[in-house]
Formats: sequence, C-alpha cells, structure tokens
Amino acid sequence: MLQLNFDPFPVLTTERLILRQFTFADASKLFEIRKDPVIMQYISRPLAKTLDDVIDLIKVINDLLSGNNGITWCITLKNEHEFIGSIGFWRIEKENYRAEIGYLLNPAYQGMGIMQEAIETIINYGFGAMNLHSIQAIVSPHNAASIKLLQKNKFTQEAYFKENYFYNGAFKDTAVYTLLTKT
Repeated sequence: MLQLNFDPFPVLTTERLILRQFTFADASKLFEIRKDPVIMQYISRPLAKTLDDVIDLIKVINDLLSGNNGITWCITLKNEHEFIGSIGFWRIEKENYRAEIGYLLNPAYQGMGIMQEAIETIINYGFGAMNLHSIQAIVSPHNAASIKLLQKNKFTQEAYFKENYFYNGAFKDTAVYTLLTKT
C-alpha cells in the first residue's frame, strides 16, 4: 500500500513554472475561473457564486493534503507567482497505487504549453516520489483539448461510459484515460 507524506509540501519547478501549495490569497484568481461557465463547461461541478465558495474549495484541497489523501498544486509563472491554474492528484487509491489527475488553466494562458510542462512534472512526481503504478484521468469526451493533452502524454483510453452520471439536468458521458508507470 502507498505510504504518502506531503509534509513539507513538494514545491515543483519547471523552466517557466512554479507548482506550489494553494493559499487563501489565491482565492480571487481561482474564483474568476470557477465562476465562468465557459471555462467550467467540461467540469461537472457547480459554478462558484461567491468568493466563499472557492475559499471552501481551498479548505478541501488543504484538508486532503493534510491527510495525505490528495495533492493539488497551484500553477504560477516563475516571474509572477499568481495563480493561473491548478493540477493535482485526488481520489488516490493507496491500496491500488493509483490516483486520478485533474487540471484547470486560465484561458489566457492556454495554447502556450504551460499545462504540458505542468503535467509532465507531476507525472514524474507521481511515478517517482509517490510510487504510483497508474494515473487515471476521467474527462468529458467533448473536451478535445484535454484528450489531446492526455494522448500527447501517452495516456490511453480504457473506457467510454455512455450517460453514466446525471448532472445539471442531463445525463453525461465520460471517457477514462490511464497511464501506467514506465517499466
């Protein structure tokens, strides 16, 4: 079984990015993304209506972290240090050495290879430092950009579920992509 310890928080860096722990100072930038229906169209979570909604989300992120049950990094540019996105592992199945990856990026920073840098970095962290055997992504089959990112990083589609959950008045499909550790 996985033995995880995220204390101290593992700050990760890339050529252009710092992946750091969320703080409540990130709430206003996170709110701008989580309240936007266009940005959130492929994420079946309620839109943030108030700043308190994202403060509560940051509390959940930090609670998962303190229990070593999930880790989410705040994505920042090295020269700016302000939230531009998030990436992390949640739904960690310690007994199966498996975690689900999730990510979100401010549209102003999309198309610049930022999420590619971030995903490569945490995949390496997941397989190296965390000792994961597999990383899973559950995505909307309509989210072409996310699927392209996963495929670029060698994730393969394992499943496609038709109308497998009900959200916001409609049944939704999901696709499951997985990356196994390099053997």
